[in-house]
Amino acid sequence: MATSTAIGSALRNFSVTTDAGIATVLLDVPGETVNTISPEVGAELSTLVDALAADASVKAVVIASGKKDGFIAGAHIDTFQALRTVADAEKLAREYQGVLGRLERLGKPVVAAIHGACLGGGLELALACRYRLASDDPKTVLGNPEVQLGLIPGAGGTQRLPRLIGLEAGLDLVLTGKSVKAKKALRLGLVDETPPKELLLDVARRRAAELASGKLDPEKARHHDGAMAAVRSAALTGNPAGRALLFRQARAALLRSTKGNYPAPERALEVVAHGVSHGIEEGLALEARRFGELAVTDVSRRLVEIFFAQTALKKDRGVDDPQVQPRKVERVGMLGGGFMGSGIAFVTATAGVPVRLRDRDDALVGKALAIVRGLLDEKVKRRKIDRRELFATLRLVTGTADWSGFANVDLVIEAVFEDMALKQQVLRDFEAVNPRAIYATNTSALPISKIAAAAKHPETVVGMHYFSPVHKMPLLEVVAAEKSSPEAIATAVAFGKRQGKTPIVVKDGPGFYANRILAPYINEAARLLVDGAAIDEIDRALVRFGFKVGPITLLDEVGIDVAAKVSKVMHEAFGERLAPPGAIQDVLAGGRLGRKNKQGFYTYGAGKKHVDETVYDLLPGGRARKPVPSEEIVERVALAMVNEAIRCVGEKVVRSARDADMAAVFGIGFPPFRGGPLRYADAVGPAALLARLEALRAQHGERFAPAPHLVEVARAGRRFHE
Repeated sequence: MATSTAIGSALRNFSVTTDAGIATVLLDVPGETVNTISPEVGAELSTLVDALAADASVKAVVIASGKKDGFIAGAHIDTFQALRTVADAEKLAREYQGVLGRLERLGKPVVAAIHGACLGGGLELALACRYRLASDDPKTVLGNPEVQLGLIPGAGGTQRLPRLIGLEAGLDLVLTGKSVKAKKALRLGLVDETPPKELLLDVARRRAAELASGKLDPEKARHHDGAMAAVRSAALTGNPAGRALLFRQARAALLRSTKGNYPAPERALEVVAHGVSHGIEEGLALEARRFGELAVTDVSRRLVEIFFAQTALKKDRGVDDPQVQPRKVERVGMLGGGFMGSGIAFVTATAGVPVRLRDRDDALVGKALAIVRGLLDEKVKRRKIDRRELFATLRLVTGTADWSGFANVDLVIEAVFEDMALKQQVLRDFEAVNPRAIYATNTSALPISKIAAAAKHPETVVGMHYFSPVHKMPLLEVVAAEKSSPEAIATAVAFGKRQGKTPIVVKDGPGFYANRILAPYINEAARLLVDGAAIDEIDRALVRFGFKVGPITLLDEVGIDVAAKVSKVMHEAFGERLAPPGAIQDVLAGGRLGRKNKQGFYTYGAGKKHVDETVYDLLPGGRARKPVPSEEIVERVALAMVNEAIRCVGEKVVRSARDADMAAVFGIGFPPFRGGPLRYADAVGPAALLARLEALRAQHGERFAPAPHLVEVARAGRRFHE
């Protein structure tokens, strides 16, 4: 029978019970929904390790979580924010390394019983244990996501992980920061067993007893099962030449991905390589040093701020009145089964919600269902789900060419063709079937209030603007129309979160927020083409600035025809400030739509894409391009976007500078390491930015007139993020 022990009696975050020599340690940080590692938790863990080592009655230890659905989600993010110097950050890493080193050398077997998120410092703790079990629950994920915060693992992750699962698999996890579910963790050798969560602690205690008695030898079992990737990859990584080749390939791949803008993956690779060559102790010392250096960089600060903003948005209900509650959504209707509609149906079903999809005939319905099936097949192929989960999700999606099944939906999402008359008619038709449901329209440019003018109940109408491809893009703009009720807005926000999106509430208006700030960005890139700049030079400059793709590539991807249509709407709404250059219409008139018809600014064949030189024949200056300095390209294109974002904050198109930054990062790929357009403006300095825009205005015209909100903030000596 388990009994409480004096070992944990003086500790606030840990409790300890013993039974037949097995000590079960539960971490349960008071007042928090998840466990995180803070300096206080680290200090208590240190005390606990010493006490367990000194207690002769304890033969083995099980470490688990007292939370319902979480092991340890990593370090408490406030810990990173409090670091001010390299020395402070390095000291923090060395202290936690020391605690985990003592745990690893405890002299008694330690078993980690993992259920829920096991990330960052949580995984590093588990790696210091001799045996690891992870529940087979979908909530259980393991990983070292530190590079996503501009950091590297600082408590042994760069050293123990590659040694456990092999260099190739270890580098893959450390350099990308991605997480794996329990089944994949088992295949990698990261965990030893994956019992059901209901049996997790019982199995862990049994394995602890077997380890203590010598009946279980985990190293021999792993080798026999062939689970460890270290065994499988020994031919490549077991000799200096093979390791050198692997490190060279890894470095080349990460530089292609980061473009040198994110130093953390490079430092992580350096530390792993150093540990392999010089041993774990020297590897740990360099790990702590590099962690300390990265912790105080601007890149890490910006990425941590984004993490904070994401965390805050998860709690943001989209409305200010705490009394407003979202409606319960148990069934969803989907109107329109095109690429967007089927994508929305897919993320809805993936969230476990039944969705009824309607299109105008059976053939289109069948095509939409096939797209959903294809997206699920891709998840199976990538081992994100198994066949059983595929069919369970697919059963949630049904289709029809009539209105059957729509009378009972709680929320309907409409994604029909971008035509005002059509959208209004579909709204009227739906209300005749179901007048009570929340009606969300997906549109990239049409005003929601105009669509809602056709409704008998305009208070139920709201915008839900998804970004393409829906299953990959995290942003959701929830558009508050003139008569949208707070309940409708809160429902759209809550449901967007269920779909795995990051919802941002924006004011109704042409382009809403994301497309509005994208318009001057694309326009200015097009003007540079008219001025004689080369297509690839424009794209290269903005990619170096940090965008994943350049603006001309983006034009091809979105579709030149779609961009022209949106540009027309923006021009009509905002006048000459957002007027596109006429040359884009000339390119469109030449039959060039972009990637979709394999005729755009680039060629799209079987090989690598190249600039299509013949497109210059449709532009002023023809093929005689003139060099434009990269700095000038970035100055004009990026600042056009930043200025518009500031204008939108001043006009309350978005609710805060935080929302403006998050929407830009998650919706249109503003460089995360720069924190978003408002964070970038703060880094430049509002007064300096004002001066730069005034200079551009004098040279290129009124489209660079500084946003009134920028003038106000600069003159007051303030910042956008106070």
